[in-house]
Amino acid sequence: MLACGRAGRSGYGEFVTAPDPTPAPVRLRPEIAALPPYRQGRPAPEGGYKLSSNENPFDPLPSVVEAVAAAGAEINRYPDATAFALRERLAERYGVTTDEVIVGAGSVALLAQFILAAAAPGDEVVYSWRSFEAYPGLVTVAGATSVQVPNRPDHGHDLDAIAAAVTDRTRVVIVCSPNNPTGPIVTADEFEAFLAKLPSDVLVLLDEAYTEFVRHEASVDGRTVIGRHPNVVILRTFSKAYGLAGLRVGYAIGAVPILDAARATAIPLGVTGTASAAALASLEPEAEAELLARVDTIVERRDRLRAALLAQGWDVPEAHGNFVWLPAGEATAEVAERLFDAGVVARAFPPEGLRISVGEESSVETLLEILGHVVEPSQDSH
Repeated sequence: MLACGRAGRSGYGEFVTAPDPTPAPVRLRPEIAALPPYRQGRPAPEGGYKLSSNENPFDPLPSVVEAVAAAGAEINRYPDATAFALRERLAERYGVTTDEVIVGAGSVALLAQFILAAAAPGDEVVYSWRSFEAYPGLVTVAGATSVQVPNRPDHGHDLDAIAAAVTDRTRVVIVCSPNNPTGPIVTADEFEAFLAKLPSDVLVLLDEAYTEFVRHEASVDGRTVIGRHPNVVILRTFSKAYGLAGLRVGYAIGAVPILDAARATAIPLGVTGTASAAALASLEPEAEAELLARVDTIVERRDRLRAALLAQGWDVPEAHGNFVWLPAGEATAEVAERLFDAGVVARAFPPEGLRISVGEESSVETLLEILGHVVEPSQDSH
């Protein structure tokens, strides 16, 4: 039970605001004019912690910085539009051809491309909710209609309900595992049973932006899906585990005709040469080993943070990404403001809860100190 008493102020973490009510001087698509634009939230106070964006808290590797600097010497030239060298490396890793790999400016850009390729006005895109906050906007921009299926009580995907929501108008289904912002995974068995219920001509996007942080053996792994389900595309990113959020590079693997359609919707030259160079450098064996060791550190920190929050009385769902979810309900804004006052910026989703990224080790003590004062542990708490 939360022990909050004062009204919260606006401006916590990253957020979406209402559009400017001033009429536009030209005719615009009304659904786009009404769509709130993404706006980045306030930075952390001096000496504080920005735990609102699921960023990797570690500094870039020196070898990656060197690769970026070297690529920077050629910024007067356009990059390779297909990011062929990176696609070639990824194709070798996943046992596919280079044509079965597409690289984009982060996995969110690729999501936009696939939705544009498959869904038109009158079509539907089905996904769990709450899930990645970009999904509704991407669907609206494509002119399609969102069909949001509520999460289960444990904050995971209700795949049976999602399958039941698929109709003749459905063109795309998005599955996010681990789910952002709530944390639970979809298991491999659940995913296979789910696919068996869907029409084979519906595009399934398996969003695995946080897959490197998963330690549950039963979790779905897109690598095992490749080649077995032609309508499934897996999406991954270098932003989180590899710490390249500022360079925007992600990739997807799937059937060539689907990827070619997504390539046709892409803004040309969206992936910079510096981003490709950084991703390639991150995949070098020595660099990747160090990066994945950092992921292990974040996972240990995440599990320790969740255990401490459970002990305080917070009903924190299973956490399989690099974040934890606090279902604070109506007190969400208040909790976010208290954290900010203590120097911590969290991502608030009023009136549902907060997503708190796993950041620097020193942030854990601050988090627990503040959150321990806004929850009254119940007798049946974990």
